Amino acid sequence: MEHLTYFDAVDHKALLRAFPVGTKFLEDRTRMSRDELHALQDVQFRSCMKRGWEISFYRRLWSARGIEPGDINGIDDISKLPTYDKTDIMRSVEAHPPFGDFHGMESFGDTPLSRPPVILHTTSGTTGTPQPLLFGPKSREVQNILMARSFILQGLVPGDMVHSVLGFGTVNGGHYVREAINHYTNALLLTAGTGSETPSRKQVHLMNVYGTTVLVGFADYLSKLADVARNEGLVPGRDIPIKLICAAIGGAPRDTLSKAWGGAEVCDFYGVGDTGFIAAEGPEQDGLHIWEDAHHLEIIDPDDLTSLDDGQVGNICVTALFKDDIFPNIRFNTNDLSAIEPGAGPLDWNLRRLQGFLGRSDDMVKLRGINVYPTAVGEILKLAGDNTGEFFCRVQRIDGRDEMTVSVECMTAPSDWNALAGRFRSLLKQKIGVDFNIKLVAPGDLEPLTEINSRQKPLRLADDRPKVS
Repeated sequence: MEHLTYFDAVDHKALLRAFPVGTKFLEDRTRMSRDELHALQDVQFRSCMKRGWEISFYRRLWSARGIEPGDINGIDDISKLPTYDKTDIMRSVEAHPPFGDFHGMESFGDTPLSRPPVILHTTSGTTGTPQPLLFGPKSREVQNILMARSFILQGLVPGDMVHSVLGFGTVNGGHYVREAINHYTNALLLTAGTGSETPSRKQVHLMNVYGTTVLVGFADYLSKLADVARNEGLVPGRDIPIKLICAAIGGAPRDTLSKAWGGAEVCDFYGVGDTGFIAAEGPEQDGLHIWEDAHHLEIIDPDDLTSLDDGQVGNICVTALFKDDIFPNIRFNTNDLSAIEPGAGPLDWNLRRLQGFLGRSDDMVKLRGINVYPTAVGEILKLAGDNTGEFFCRVQRIDGRDEMTVSVECMTAPSDWNALAGRFRSLLKQKIGVDFNIKLVAPGDLEPLTEINSRQKPLRLADDRPKVS
């Protein structure tokens, strides 16, 4: 064979020694001192920087700030580097179609035979052209290992029947789950995907047939599946024996999701398509443990991009320390909001903890001086009751005034809607501090807007205000 295969390009045993899972993780990484962890990160960071200087995107980004190779001597200098975000990536794609110039494939030589195999996915492409996501065998398998580490920490055991509702199209979420479970656990996995890939009614019956014990996905759709199960005459927790839900909660009420599935344990996780799993909650459910042997994570101010102290909410900025092959991520500003939990958690590990996903800074809408996040609106509505938990926010400029209309799927009779709309409006004003217009609709009516059956993460906001050029 003339070309290098995926399996020839990666040493799985070496990666598992470098990024242990299960008992080895508990015995090693959780007992490392902060000094030992810093030294490990420094070695990895230097390798990332060496790789970064070989890639056009980073040379251009850093040189524009007057940074030369000798200016960055280790991870203690990381704040000297500029951040980048999705906007910068898409500019690269537009200037160098179709893959951009951030991946570094060309640095291996002029032909595909000279480079390692490359895996291609895309983002969901909510607006405009989807972003390409490219991974080499090493970085891909580390991502898979970290996901498996997370699930095992949360309670996954050999023989579990796992049902994943993350998409298996061009986006990478479902593929990560498949590879992580199949490569690094001894559980069984049913790759159901989204509701458009496997209809929701079929999904719950498959769960019943195969005795699903673990669910993986986003809280919104998992909550909907519990409703579908009951509508099909299946009792979650009895007919579908779920014990564990590994979910990106994103502000959804944990207790509500657990109750919907018969009291199953619910554990949060956080990751992005570019980097994979960054942090995951353990069974103690007190913050998400950051996989600091693989990532350097900062919380930065959304406006001036300076570092924030523990406990302060800002943008998650991540450097994937293991990605020194294809598509390095060096100070990637995710625009996801969170904060570092101050102090040590109940397990007394030296790994820092993340509060979890608190919304998107670029989804923030300012109404009459108040910062409004759709995730906060949804959380309040779910706790209010009398609705399915499905909502959609639309911002318009009416007579020179910015207005947000919140559409909510209502479970009561239409004759009750006027009073219910008033209650929702009053509650949102009390909690957020601004008036909203409330529009109540029947269950299922918002699906064309949220696309909850076809997307991993449903859409929650449309900003129809005139764009300022």
